[in-house]
Amino acid sequence: MTSTDHHRYLVVGATGEQGGAVARRLLSDGHHVRVLIRAGTDPVRLPAGVEPVIGDLADPTQMASAFAGVTHASVMLPMVYEPTVVASYAEHLARAAAAAGVNRLVFNTGTGVPDVLTGVTAFETRRAAAATLLGSGVPTVVLHPLVYRENLCAPWVAGSTVHEGVLRYPLPADLPVAWLGHDDLAAATVAALTRDGVEGTTVRLGGPDVVTGTELAGQIGAALGRPVEYAELDVDDFERGLAYAVGADAAAGVAATYRWLATAEGARSCARWAVAASSRHVEEALGVQLTPLRTWAGAQPWHRIAQAAA
Repeated sequence: MTSTDHHRYLVVGATGEQGGAVARRLLSDGHHVRVLIRAGTDPVRLPAGVEPVIGDLADPTQMASAFAGVTHASVMLPMVYEPTVVASYAEHLARAAAAAGVNRLVFNTGTGVPDVLTGVTAFETRRAAAATLLGSGVPTVVLHPLVYRENLCAPWVAGSTVHEGVLRYPLPADLPVAWLGHDDLAAATVAALTRDGVEGTTVRLGGPDVVTGTELAGQIGAALGRPVEYAELDVDDFERGLAYAVGADAAAGVAATYRWLATAEGARSCARWAVAASSRHVEEALGVQLTPLRTWAGAQPWHRIAQAAA
């Protein structure tokens, strides 16, 4: 496809890292990209070249306007986990997309949704939203990523990794995880938006390498050229730190997912996830090549990130 085709893309969540990666990928492929933003959003947070449209997920009229003329939509919800609020967001999105006659909608749950009920609102609100969008009548693909490599580049992680040789993260050291990169997410999203025969499906996303925390630290250490150890970060400490960046409510929602993954059921679910999200399954479903963890780690400016943390 080229910029002269009749496809018009809407990205919901483009001010975040995940949605921003999708918008940039679509732009680089030559597509027209509209992004939904809240009133007062700083333009510097938007990828260059997008068409911004102001709208609030809570306002069905604004959603209808945002979707007007749109043929394809990539959706990620904000870090809100109150069930009735998220349900209204999903319903407004579903109705607007259906009314606009959207050809394909891809919903990124933003976090892994386990294959069992958990009672964790960050999981269950996304499970419910996915069901709403899949039942909307709009051809929909749901993407379930578990955890992102870019989390390891957060200053509070990279700082201790580089300066102390200790990778601290709130997951058990022996938990097998298929860490996913934002670039691979963007490639998978674009494929899900355009690939024939995938509508109505749910795809679990992960990177091609399934590693424990200890193995992950080894890969990061290889990129740094010196040993790095893994240390499980206390989730309460993680939540307190995250609250400064995203607010107390969002931090509590995210922290609850890490607490669940540390349980026996969470570990079993994560192990099943690693199999379902393997590169073979993802590549078969979407036709994308995933970036090896070692390649990704070697390309990161770890020392510059750590300097920013200091």
